[in-house]
Amino acid sequence: MATALFYLVALSWTTRRARDEAQDAALATARQQARLLDSELAKYRLLPIVLSEYGDLRDALTGGVGTDAARRLDRKLAPLAQRTGAAVIYAIDARGMTVAASNAATPSSFVGHDYRFRPYFRLAVRNAAAEYFALGNVSGRPGLFMARRIDGTTGPLGVVVVKVEFDAVARAWANDPGTTMLIDPHGIVLASTDRRERFRTLRPLSPATRTGIRASGQFGREPLPLTSLRPGADPRLLSVTTTLDTSGWQLMRTVPFAGALREATGLARLATATLVLVLVLLAGLLTWRATRAARGAAVRTALREAVTERTAELSAEMERRAEADRRFRAAREELAQANRLASLGSITAGLAHEINQPVATIRTLAENAQHHLDHHRLDRVRATLESAVALTARIGSITQEMRRFARRGTGRIEPVALDEVIEGTRLLVGDRLRAAGVAMDWPRHGQPSVIAGRVRLEQVLVNLVNNAVDAVTGRDHPRVALLVEEDGEWVRLTVADNGGGIDPVLGEEVFSPFVTGKPEGLGLGLGIARDIMAQFEGSLKIAASPLGGAAFVATLRRA
Repeated sequence: MATALFYLVALSWTTRRARDEAQDAALATARQQARLLDSELAKYRLLPIVLSEYGDLRDALTGGVGTDAARRLDRKLAPLAQRTGAAVIYAIDARGMTVAASNAATPSSFVGHDYRFRPYFRLAVRNAAAEYFALGNVSGRPGLFMARRIDGTTGPLGVVVVKVEFDAVARAWANDPGTTMLIDPHGIVLASTDRRERFRTLRPLSPATRTGIRASGQFGREPLPLTSLRPGADPRLLSVTTTLDTSGWQLMRTVPFAGALREATGLARLATATLVLVLVLLAGLLTWRATRAARGAAVRTALREAVTERTAELSAEMERRAEADRRFRAAREELAQANRLASLGSITAGLAHEINQPVATIRTLAENAQHHLDHHRLDRVRATLESAVALTARIGSITQEMRRFARRGTGRIEPVALDEVIEGTRLLVGDRLRAAGVAMDWPRHGQPSVIAGRVRLEQVLVNLVNNAVDAVTGRDHPRVALLVEEDGEWVRLTVADNGGGIDPVLGEEVFSPFVTGKPEGLGLGLGIARDIMAQFEGSLKIAASPLGGAAFVATLRRA
C-alpha cells in the first residue's frame, strides 16, 4: 500500500515536471515564431503607407482602368511586389474597380475586377486602413489583405491593397518539431505547418458566424470542420498559445507529449524500485540482526553499497540529462550567433582591402626588421617595429568600426564627436572610392561635436557619398568633397560632386519614395536619410555644388 502511494506521488511529480518543461520549451518556440511573423507583417504594413505618396497611384485612381497612369502603375507595382515578396499589390478606385495591379500582365490579373463587396475595401474606405484575411477571389489562395485609403481634395480616391501570403513563414515554422497554427478571433486556423489543419476550427462556430463568413466569401466554400489538434482532444499532445500584434490573432503550438510522459513514468518507476529495494534491504537487515547478530555488519555494508550504487546511477542519469540540455542550449546559441554573423557579410566584403593592405605592409616591415637586425641596425629595427604597431592599431580601428556599423539600432541621440563619424565613414567608403578612381576631399581633423546618433549619422554620410560616387563614375577627373561649416549653434555637412547634377524636373521630389535619377535605383535612400536628420532635429536639403555637380547639405545642432 505504501509503495503504491509512493509510486503515485512520484508519478504525479515527474509528470508535472515533464509537462512544465515541455510547455516552457513549446512556449519559447511559439513566441520566437510569433516574433518572426510580426516582423514580416510589420515590413509589409509600410508598403501601403509608402505607396500612398506615389503620384502615379493618385493619377491611376482618378483616371480609371486603361489610362496611361494605370499602365505606368502596373509596371511599377510588378517589380516592387517581386522585390518585397508580396503576393500581389493593386489599386482599387472609389467605385470598387481595380485599376492597376502587380499581376496585370498575368492570366490571373486583378485589373477590371469589382471588389467593392470585399470587407477590406469597405473597412478601409470607412476607417482609412484595414486588414482582412480571406481566400483570393481570383487566385483562391489565402492571405492577409492590407488596405489603405487614398484621399483626394474632394474625398476618397480609392484604396491601395497589399496581399501577404504565409506559405514561406509556415515553411520556416516547420523547422521546429510539432505543429504550429495561426488562429483568428473565431478560432479558425488561417495557416499551419500541417496543411491538413488549415481552415479547421478550434471550437464549433455558431450558425450566425457561419452565415456571416459564407456571405463575405472569406473562406469560399471551405466547410470549416473542427481540428483534431484542439486543446484537450488528445491527451498525448501538449498545446500552448501566444498572442500576436495583429488584433485577436494567436499562435498555437502543439507538440507530442507521449515521449516525455514515458520518461516521467520510467523515472517514477525507477524511484519506486529504489524505495522498494531500500525497504527490502532494510527488512532483511532487521531480520538478519534478529536471527544472527554477527552478520549485522555485513548486511549494513551491503545495504550501504546498494544505496550508494543506486544513488550514483540516479546522479549519473541526472548529469546526462543536464549535459544534454546544455548541448541543446549551446547548439541553439551557435545557430543564433551564425545568423548574426551572416549579417556582417556585406560590410566585411567591402572592407577586405582595408585590412589586407596593412597586413601586407606589416609582413614587409617584419622582413625589413629581420634584415636590419642581421646588420645590427637596432635604431632602424625599432622604427620598423613602431610602424608595424601603428598598422595593427589601424586594423583594430577598422574591425571596431565594422562591429559598430553592423549594430543597426535606433540608439541614443547625444553629443557625438564629428571627427569619429568622419573617420568611420572614411573607413566604410574608402575601398569603393579607390575602386572607382574617385578623388575625395575630406575635412581636416579637429571638427566640433554635434547632437546626433553616431551609427545613424554615418549611415546618412555613407548614403550621400555613395550617391555622389554613382554620379561621377565614368566622368573625366571625378571628384567628391565633404565640407564642414560652423554657423553659430549649427554645423553644416556638405557632400558635393562634379557630376551631372540633379535633373531640374525632379528637384525636391528626389526625397520622395520611389523617385530616383538612377536607372536601377529604388528611390528610398534619400528619403530615409532626411527622416534620420529630422530625428536629430536637423535637416537635409539640396544645394548648389561648389564643384559644379550636385550637393546635399545636412544641418545639425552643435553640441
